[in-house]
Amino acid sequence: MLEHIKIQNLDDFFVDLNDRSSKGVFFYRINGYNKEIHEFIKKYYNAARTVGVIIEGKIPNPDKDNLEYYSEIMGMDFQLNIGFITASLKKWLPRMSIYQNSVVASAIYETLDKLGKSGKNENMLKNAYIKFMCWLYYKFERILSQLGDNKVPKILYEGTASNYELLLLNVLSGAGCDIVFLQYKKDSNFMTSDMGVSLPDKLDIPDIGDFPAYFNLKWLRDEIQNDMDMERLYGTKPSVLNCTNAWIKGKGFDDFKTSIQARGSDPKLFYNCYVRINGVEDKLSYMNELYQFQLGLKNSQRKVVIIDASIPTPSISEISQIKRSNYATWKQMVTSLSSNIKYTANIELQRLMVKSFVDVISEEAKQEGMKLNRLSNKAIYLLCWLQRYQGELFYNWKMPDISCFIYMGGCKNNNESLFIKFLARLPVDVLILNPNLNVKCCLNDTLLYEINYIDSLVVDKYPREDTEIHIGTAAYHAERELDTVMYQDSGMYRNQQYSKAMSLTLRTMYEEIQILWNQELKYRPNFSIVDDIVNLPVIFAKVCGVKEGDVRRYWAGIKQLIDKETFVIKQVPYLSATEHNLIKAYAAGFFKNGKLLKNKIKTHPSYQYGVLREDVQEHILDKLQLLIEQQIIRGTFVNGTEYTIISTILNMKKEILRMIQKFDFTKVNPKIVYINTSEKEISLEDSILMAFLNLAGFDVLFFVPTGYQTIEKYFNKKLTEEHQIGEYMYDLTVPDFNAVRQTTRLSWREKLFGR
Repeated sequence: MLEHIKIQNLDDFFVDLNDRSSKGVFFYRINGYNKEIHEFIKKYYNAARTVGVIIEGKIPNPDKDNLEYYSEIMGMDFQLNIGFITASLKKWLPRMSIYQNSVVASAIYETLDKLGKSGKNENMLKNAYIKFMCWLYYKFERILSQLGDNKVPKILYEGTASNYELLLLNVLSGAGCDIVFLQYKKDSNFMTSDMGVSLPDKLDIPDIGDFPAYFNLKWLRDEIQNDMDMERLYGTKPSVLNCTNAWIKGKGFDDFKTSIQARGSDPKLFYNCYVRINGVEDKLSYMNELYQFQLGLKNSQRKVVIIDASIPTPSISEISQIKRSNYATWKQMVTSLSSNIKYTANIELQRLMVKSFVDVISEEAKQEGMKLNRLSNKAIYLLCWLQRYQGELFYNWKMPDISCFIYMGGCKNNNESLFIKFLARLPVDVLILNPNLNVKCCLNDTLLYEINYIDSLVVDKYPREDTEIHIGTAAYHAERELDTVMYQDSGMYRNQQYSKAMSLTLRTMYEEIQILWNQELKYRPNFSIVDDIVNLPVIFAKVCGVKEGDVRRYWAGIKQLIDKETFVIKQVPYLSATEHNLIKAYAAGFFKNGKLLKNKIKTHPSYQYGVLREDVQEHILDKLQLLIEQQIIRGTFVNGTEYTIISTILNMKKEILRMIQKFDFTKVNPKIVYINTSEKEISLEDSILMAFLNLAGFDVLFFVPTGYQTIEKYFNKKLTEEHQIGEYMYDLTVPDFNAVRQTTRLSWREKLFGR
């Protein structure tokens, strides 16, 4: 029989019998868990699966059929002597060699002998013997023929062993098996057994904790299967790996400037850094520091890519270059899409790219609720960006070269985060600069090292040339900080503080219009600012009839709404289809696949809005897109009305453009008063313009004393709030409002509502 010997480290379990310090076997119990033990159990499980036996739960007791077969072959005799046991084993397990028969017989005899000396009667010894014989035949026969080989058979037992199970495992241990018990509930009752048999040694290693609640061999099998699947996804794995941040000193820019040779010398590793710097250390020198930093990188002949604000989304042509098909599983998808990664100039780099791609996509696939189609889109974005930037980052790459990717402003969405994670696992230093603390980078990654400063600075663009460096004085930065205190969540706002807005049309009583008309938007009900988008409560209403038939008081009431900032339309229509419009000929080319081609519009010779502020141009184009998307105008996407919408809005008259340019989203908004006293129909172009101005944040008020239809004729749904204030009157002439006098005959209701 072989003796139980002690291990020096966990790798001893996998040393061949002839190479062990002394010829013996290991008999251990594991009561706790850490990463080292996790990896050991996984390795031991694979060994037991190949050369050994794995027991989950209990060893099943011999059933009636097992016992009847044993009785038929062996009879029910029992003698506690080595000759009887040896002869019985030869008949019951004939495939064992003489040596194997001898060690098993000796182990059974010694175990039963100790059991007898502990006070157990002959009948109990006989029951134990028969149970051993059945278990050896039905559960362990496959390893008995391996006893004595240089590769020691392994037994892995999960759970709490009964006394008889422990006795049998003593037999197998003495016969030449390594045995490991997994004790999830620490030491159990059999560890205090008084049956005179050897107990497993307790494994003691540092930093050991409790087993996780989820851990068991079934869970481990799934992990092993997943590991095998991942190996297949990787294909041929790279011979070098990333050593990310392990070598850095946490000095920010200085770590990036550390020469490649000074970072480490292991030829199987490349040494890169992956850092996000939030805020700035010194506002006065920050921009110059950035300029000098990138200049130093380029002077050291390192390849550098700098991205400002956001990573441009892949174009249609970039996406079309990615070969793809339909997939049933994410693993099938990864295998297929990874074939798009080509870098024939260096096969080792190509393997690194494939491994990084597989790692980040497989991690993303585990996110709760992740749909295959969505995951596929993310993977395609990643591959498009790789193909776009790999030439700049990896041209003529060889170990241990490290390029540098600098992202000014931080990740805005999950697609960008995924690409940054991907790059950080390649021979690339990744630096994320987030100087403006009011803007949060959405990237989360266990590899990422983070540096935080308390000062904040708004930086829109990384300074690549010295002419781009604008350094603020101490007084300038102090004023900006005061601005932040005064204008953030205070109800006060800087001029033109916000560049994005969304209109909310108010439903009001007619009398309320006079009250709300000249109010600043911030004082109106439902005004709010969410994620730097201003919600604008606006008026879009139609007033029909003349109150009590009093024409003089009717015109006086309208005059109260008109000041020098109000644009009044008296002639119907204001716009017509016959007017000269340069945009008409090109409108069809400005719209494709349901989207405005903004860049094409802005660079076209017929585009008239280039003199406006950039944010104003974006506001106009955004609301134009919205007007089309919502199909507000009848005929949109039916008879080509969308092109009329485009040509109308891109050809607005100067007086309207100036009102939009001047519009401050937190103050009094622009006003349109449209008066139609005749039977003339408002044109399609007028309806388009008024609907657009409503979306853009204007107050638009129609006065129609006749009660006839106006713009609603061209709308797919009701947009305006309609007020019926009196009897319909016809053929009224719009007066010169400068000559209209305020009436003194005011009712109590008019006095109450300020009219």
